[in-house]
Amino acid sequence: MTVRSVAAVDLGATSGRVMIGRIGDGRLDLELVSRFPNGPVEREDGLHWDFGALYEHVVAGLTEAVRREPGIESIGIDSWAVDYGLLKDGALLAEPFHYRDERTERGVEEVHAVAPFAELYRRNGLQFLPFNTLYQYRVDARLAEADTALLIPDLIAYLLTGTAVAERTNASTTGLLGVESGEWDGELVDRLGIPSRILPPLVDPGSTIGTLRPELAARIGKDLPVIAVGSHDTASAVVGAPLSTPHSAYISCGTWGLVGVELTEPVLTDAARDANFTHERGVDGRFRFLHNVTGLWLLSETVRAWEAEDGAAIDLPSVLAAASAVTDEVPLFDANDPSLSAPGDMPARIAALLGPEAPSTRAAFARSIVESIAAAFADAVQTASDLSGRELDSIHLVGGGSLNRLLCQATADRTGLPVLAGPVEATALGNVLVQARALGAAPASLAELRALVAATHAPERFDPR
Repeated sequence: MTVRSVAAVDLGATSGRVMIGRIGDGRLDLELVSRFPNGPVEREDGLHWDFGALYEHVVAGLTEAVRREPGIESIGIDSWAVDYGLLKDGALLAEPFHYRDERTERGVEEVHAVAPFAELYRRNGLQFLPFNTLYQYRVDARLAEADTALLIPDLIAYLLTGTAVAERTNASTTGLLGVESGEWDGELVDRLGIPSRILPPLVDPGSTIGTLRPELAARIGKDLPVIAVGSHDTASAVVGAPLSTPHSAYISCGTWGLVGVELTEPVLTDAARDANFTHERGVDGRFRFLHNVTGLWLLSETVRAWEAEDGAAIDLPSVLAAASAVTDEVPLFDANDPSLSAPGDMPARIAALLGPEAPSTRAAFARSIVESIAAAFADAVQTASDLSGRELDSIHLVGGGSLNRLLCQATADRTGLPVLAGPVEATALGNVLVQARALGAAPASLAELRALVAATHAPERFDPR
């Protein structure tokens, strides 16, 4: 079996990357081609993504990937969920809004006046998040002008190929996909006053979206197909999580911590709704039954505030090493408190939650953040077990958070379960695997794909103490 190559575009809320994935002869590995910053930018009308710069980074990264590896056979794109761009006559109307923009608050009130949350949960199975796409659509006056709305990875795929589709795993985060049907909920769309024309045809992971436009093929250096992957980054991360048994939970940890289990049927109970557990679509028709926990955003925003205070860069590993050396018990706060969701002075807001117990040293303060995230993870893991009726025996923690040894150990300690950390690039690996499978270069089943990940990217084990 020869080694095959694909290009994976993996876009997170704080950074993006383009990678070459190689698979074959028992091999599965990644080569980082480019990494670039991503984040909110303040405009006159609110918080947006600098989408033009993001797209140029993607095209430049793909060009370099093909230069390094002329054998690349396809491109796959994944990103964060819920945000979108609007097209009219094939052109982008404006920069996509950032999901943390405050305009969505009004959207929540207006949507729930038409369809209360209990009804929405029965229809779409989604946890309440105030930035879910249907709330954004409700307050976006530009919808009246648009002829198509595309979530971020679909938008990039459109700009590359000229084909407008909605990949199903990410479409499930809009709130407009029927949880059981997996199709657009036309009745709900109409009731909310959302023009149905903006919703493109749905496709599944593994489908070929299209081939590069001629001018882009010339720039990138090769005429390549763009293959739909689990375009919601968590969908790809769960494919790349080497779940060792059906009783494994997963935590995909980066800016957010997505904590849950993989199911074949939804759990549309009042208890699941009240616990705010979501049913996002996964690859191969699975359900990602999970809860969003605020993740490393709390730590990165805190360090950013300290850097602004010091006027100098801060080495995060040094901060975590100091936090690990703290022996006194630190106070905890609710990592999911709404006051922590927006950019700004994170240390002050956390201190306000902790009150008089707030640590006075940065090492103890960082330890308090890590332990609070781990406590929120533990609560979500236990709730996932209770709601699904599945007794859990391990947790696979993937993504950038798997490098945070203090967080991994704290999660093991607070759950009483072994934590298997890694791979760091689970999302990119999942992206690569779905492309490779579509090309006939990878095994057919999810279990076989995950076994390949486990064989080539052995996780590090953290036992509870």
